[in-house]
Amino acid sequence: MDNLTNQMKTWGGGFGKEYTDRNVRTLEQVAASYAERYGEGVTPTKLKGEFIGHFSRSMRILEVGSNVGNQLLWLQTMGFKNLCGIELQSYAVELSKSRTKNINLITGSAFDIPFKDGFFDLVFTDGVLIHISPSNIVQALKEIYRCTNRYIWGFEYYADEYTEITYRQHHNLMWKANFAKLYLDKFPGLELLKEKHLKYINSDNEDSMFLLKKRIVKND
Repeated sequence: MDNLTNQMKTWGGGFGKEYTDRNVRTLEQVAASYAERYGEGVTPTKLKGEFIGHFSRSMRILEVGSNVGNQLLWLQTMGFKNLCGIELQSYAVELSKSRTKNINLITGSAFDIPFKDGFFDLVFTDGVLIHISPSNIVQALKEIYRCTNRYIWGFEYYADEYTEITYRQHHNLMWKANFAKLYLDKFPGLELLKEKHLKYINSDNEDSMFLLKKRIVKND
């Protein structure tokens, strides 16, 4: 994708910078937000552990849309060592570098991930696909699929059908959808290993965490 989308322009500018500043939180504050949203007993460590807790701590992991590095920091506390993040907003990248150690953080787009095919064992997003327009989402999914040799992991707002959400009185910036199904429909080589829906305790909103795996094709 050669040209910036409207969403990229917005998130890469002052509006995105304000979002980034709001998102600088300690891991304790991140954990508190999970409890507030989903109820006591739901923690980042427990939830992430259900999906990737059994994986090797040496696997290569890429987060697409890493912002200030909260999710990568959490994975680091779980023992994962080979962590990388790509983030559209250069301001967020520099801020995340000041908050982390031994995590590779670079500026880049989900539409053009600067790594070779199958470089990572796992590629994931957390609240990122929701900010990509339905007209552009396939290109992002293709890049994520291309860069992983085995797993795709996601945590996104859920809806049965693509639904736009007004975000801070702005339109054309946020959507909810069945993102696991979008992957599966687009890439027959993927299989769904696990999916969990989490309902908000104070609203009708719902999130979905899912883990997909590339099927291994055996040569004759």
